[in-house]
Amino acid sequence: MSTRPPRILHVLDHSLPLQSGYTFRTRAILKAQQAMGYEVRGVTGLRHKAETSPADTAPEETDGLLFHRTPGTAKGPPVWREAREVARFHTGIEAAISAWRPDILHAHSPALCGAAALRAARRHAIPLVYEIRAFWEDAAVGNGTGSEGSLKYRLTRGLENHVVARADAVVTICEGLRADLAGRGVPADKITVMPNGVDLDLFGTPARRDEALAQTLGFQRADGRPCPVIGFIGSFYDYEGLDDLIAAMPALLAREPDARLLLVGGGPRAEALAKQAKESPAAHAIRFVGRVPHAEVERYYALCDVMAYPRKRSRLTDLVTPLKPLEAMAQGKIVAASDVGGHRELVTHGETGVLFAPDDPQDLAHTLAELLGARDSWERLRAAGIAHVRSAHDWSANARRYQDVYQMLSPVVAQHGH
Repeated sequence: MSTRPPRILHVLDHSLPLQSGYTFRTRAILKAQQAMGYEVRGVTGLRHKAETSPADTAPEETDGLLFHRTPGTAKGPPVWREAREVARFHTGIEAAISAWRPDILHAHSPALCGAAALRAARRHAIPLVYEIRAFWEDAAVGNGTGSEGSLKYRLTRGLENHVVARADAVVTICEGLRADLAGRGVPADKITVMPNGVDLDLFGTPARRDEALAQTLGFQRADGRPCPVIGFIGSFYDYEGLDDLIAAMPALLAREPDARLLLVGGGPRAEALAKQAKESPAAHAIRFVGRVPHAEVERYYALCDVMAYPRKRSRLTDLVTPLKPLEAMAQGKIVAASDVGGHRELVTHGETGVLFAPDDPQDLAHTLAELLGARDSWERLRAAGIAHVRSAHDWSANARRYQDVYQMLSPVVAQHGH
């Protein structure tokens, strides 16, 4: 038996240094597994868009983690293009396997990653874990690049089912995804839920309020007291419902005239949202900051009293739990979220945050106004949110569930566990 630490090769759509919820979850997983004594690396597909030449096979180091890159592009009509992408990615995975000899392949959605990893896993007789963070056909509907029931939608779903059926183990990030897979006939004992979590080393200590930044943004009343600030920090996709948040501001200001809205981030809806805000009667109370470096995010969290997540109701938002509300709780912020399935797994109304009706700016405005008018409840909500993250969503604890999955599949990991 080998005495070296188990090696886990993560097969990824993209990774750091690109910044997204996907890359930050990946970072948290890999860092937690390193702390457990595993050797970990990643290999990314064509969508990472790394400027890598075919001759450059050395893995790239980012934030203390090593990532192999798959060079090239895939062109052609739909379906053919994706087939070529899977083939190229398979070649990249093969190169990483040859260079490093992993004990387990751990592929992460989308299904293109899983399909490429499945080929390599079968060729080398390496166990395959397939982790689904979202059903990407639903994500395409949510961000406006696909439609439910279309040919592309059905093909993506079919490929996902193909990979799930042939993987040795399946991981999902929440109960909504697990239940959907079980409804497709996937055996319950094949699925492990690995909840979204927070790296408390990064997000566990709230930053001090930056008074100069607050003054620059106009977040101070005439008498010098801070304005109550509603914040959103993340990606501006349609399903996030930021148009409803902007639409709620006039009614909120009618009850809380000093309230302000801070929007940090960017994405496909940025231009339309900025236009909507400019034309709103509440335009003077809305601030768009744009994208900021990840190291700067905590400065903006520190200005906010309430973080709002007005996701619209859809298959995506009902099935998938987002990461941002957990980060907000870890920062000691009060969470107000729409009452969709993904949020209900994270927020207990009146205990760890508040819920409001989705797709309803008036109920959103009413909920925020009630919350801003009940400051005596803030400390209780903040404390409960922090306690919830520490007890149920701390990566250093949750990542140990991977060990149980890996031990069932690999004698090297099983030996390491004992």
